[in-house]
Amino acid sequence: MNNRITKLFNIQYPIIQAGMIWNSGWRLASTSSNAGALGLIGAGSMYPDVLREHIQKCKQATDKPFGVNVPMLYPNIKEIMDIIVEEGVKIVFTSAGNPKTWTSWLQEKGITVVHVVSSVKFALKAQEAGVNAVVAEGFEAGGHNGRDETTTLTLIPMVKEQLQIPLIAAGGIATGQAMLAAMVLGADAVQVGSRFVASEESSAHQAFKQVVVDAKEGDTQLTLKELAPVRLIKNKFFNDVQELYKTAPTSEQLKELLGRARAKRGMFEGDLDDGELEIGQIAGLIHDIKPVAQIVEDMMQEFEAAKKRVSNL
Repeated sequence: MNNRITKLFNIQYPIIQAGMIWNSGWRLASTSSNAGALGLIGAGSMYPDVLREHIQKCKQATDKPFGVNVPMLYPNIKEIMDIIVEEGVKIVFTSAGNPKTWTSWLQEKGITVVHVVSSVKFALKAQEAGVNAVVAEGFEAGGHNGRDETTTLTLIPMVKEQLQIPLIAAGGIATGQAMLAAMVLGADAVQVGSRFVASEESSAHQAFKQVVVDAKEGDTQLTLKELAPVRLIKNKFFNDVQELYKTAPTSEQLKELLGRARAKRGMFEGDLDDGELEIGQIAGLIHDIKPVAQIVEDMMQEFEAAKKRVSNL
């Protein structure tokens, strides 16, 4: 399939494996790229030296394009960006910050830059900053999310109406049918997170993967909007947050309850009670743990079958 995104990244399929913290190490990224998608290493959960190691291992495991997702709020951001340049990474997805800060600097070094947004307003700011493409993520998505709770179904056509650069849809996409729907709405490609969490190559803890597979509709909810909105599976920690909300807590009290490293405890170490379990609403449609290559193949087969069904309407 040839379109603006497959040409931009030199990939076979318009599928981006999201660079998720504690899930997207070199093994997931390299196998996603080898399967024809674009694999992303999630730098948000990595110290600089760990990121360098993952990039080097990814280069050894694939000769296909791959990238790094970088949340820009981290204090050692300059060191991370320097490592990306030193290791010859050619694609960077930025998030959680002002795209103007790093876009030109990265592009001057031959790097393609994509920025993740949750609204039309920020999509236009990213375009103005000169990024090569935008990921527009609906609030169905797992992890940190937009405050406006705009769904993918409404966000994508609204962004498409005003955007000139390539558009990648994210949030609630785990099947070929959803991929086709997003592209009908105006997306050039899709970014997929939750489905790749429940893959054999994901670095998530096996217990967390099983929770994702077992999740049903309604088992996730957006919370902690006073700090940074995040979609979580409802577990003991989530219930503790809801109990605290009954007392009209301050932001400081919420921060105290959140503490440090809860996402690592939940997704990477498998603490299903007191850890943060970040996953999208689409988890209710994920019923098994598969190899990445099978996930990509299934999505493309579903996509082609859905196109044929639509053509008969």
